[in-house]
Amino acid sequence: MPSIAESLSSQSQLANDLAAGVNTLSNNQSVVFTQYARQVISEDGTVFWVNTGVTTTVQGSLHYATDQQQNEDETIDINRVIFTALSQIDEFNTVSPDTMWLGSFNGIRFSFNVRGSFYEQANLYHYLGNAVYPALASQLVDSAADLPDGPIVSNSLPIWLAQGTVSLPVYPSYLVPANVVPPYIVAHVDPDMTEAPSFPIYVWPGTVEANSGASPLHDMPSSQLAKDRVRLTLYGLTNQQAIQFYASLIDYSLNTDNFGFGNSPVIKDAKRTQSELNVIAMKKTLDIDAWYFQTTSDAIARRLILSAGFSSITTS
Repeated sequence: MPSIAESLSSQSQLANDLAAGVNTLSNNQSVVFTQYARQVISEDGTVFWVNTGVTTTVQGSLHYATDQQQNEDETIDINRVIFTALSQIDEFNTVSPDTMWLGSFNGIRFSFNVRGSFYEQANLYHYLGNAVYPALASQLVDSAADLPDGPIVSNSLPIWLAQGTVSLPVYPSYLVPANVVPPYIVAHVDPDMTEAPSFPIYVWPGTVEANSGASPLHDMPSSQLAKDRVRLTLYGLTNQQAIQFYASLIDYSLNTDNFGFGNSPVIKDAKRTQSELNVIAMKKTLDIDAWYFQTTSDAIARRLILSAGFSSITTS
């Protein structure tokens, strides 16, 4: 049986040989990574990533494969990236969920969502991810000054986000912060279920935007009655807490007329499990057919802009 010293020497030799092979194959390649900070527009929860100007250079070997897809709304090259580093990239492990690092190589930008299986004796670290999709490139901006001024969404989402409190936040679907702990609520507006019984009313020409060039842009007021199918998912609420939240929605509807119920929603219990714990989560759903004027949703969003502005989350 080999001694501990012999085992460590064998591991070190294996790591050295593999490192030499990586350097040979990659021609001592290095990749520059730029740090981005998460910025959330308070009025509708839209997420942007802002360049912080902080960079780090990492030595390793980068491989990528390209797969072209032709979809209804885009033709896209999906670049799948594998980066093999000779040491653990500490910056990737110490950042909070509100920062990320984007690498740049041959005109593509990429980030990682997987670290491959680690074999200690080899001392190689494999990071995997996809290059930034063209359709999502607009969510990456060079500075906070490039962030848009107004709400992004056109549906009733701002109405539901406005129901959140410090102790019971409401998040947009697919944009829940990483590893958030209940209680919280998620608002999902079904994109295929937004409909309107009439044409919109536009006030033309509207207000000309300053410094918008020879063909000026206009902030054009509009109004349209619309209906959304909204699913509210409630995590961490008891029966009475869920009832109280539902009652607050009814009061809000009656007192403000910002939206009206088009159905009679009922609180439903949902099942969310984890076999390691042998429990079910405190999860409930509330499905609402909501009637509203799109101008009302926009006005609520703009009030949130004035009261909260941008919610910026950066590392300390």
